[in-house]
Amino acid sequence: MEAWLQQMIHLMLETLSLPQVGLGAVFVIALVSATLLPMGSEPVVLLLVHAKPELFWPAILVATAGNTIGGAITWWMGYGAERAYEAAVHHTPRDQRVLGWLRRFGAKTCLMSWLPIVGDPLCALAGWLRLPFWPCVAYMAVGKFMRYLLMTAIGIAIFE
Repeated sequence: MEAWLQQMIHLMLETLSLPQVGLGAVFVIALVSATLLPMGSEPVVLLLVHAKPELFWPAILVATAGNTIGGAITWWMGYGAERAYEAAVHHTPRDQRVLGWLRRFGAKTCLMSWLPIVGDPLCALAGWLRLPFWPCVAYMAVGKFMRYLLMTAIGIAIFE
């Protein structure tokens, strides 16, 4: 069983080390993980960079692009959900406080889109609140870029 697992890890590393496959896989996984689906893309970035260190910056940039586009998709999901929700229900006082906090800080809240668990719903709430789309996307990109840069650098330092 252990030999099979090692063989699968080796095959995955080999596949990810191919630039035409590895960067595409990083993009798709980063995009999907930025929606409300619970998955992380950092391990894939780290595996690719570990297998091909010269792809450090391309992997960081591709992951940032994929994750930012996924965040933008989540923004639009929130925008559409808000319109449907408003047609059916009114907000509770607790909802009003949370939404007031998000309105007060505006698009800057999307800087926290890199956070686990709460980051992707923040993108949806930004759309829900109809915060300006392009400033939100810009703040998402900055936050996600910093996350990938930090997480990949830490992962490389641990594995080296």
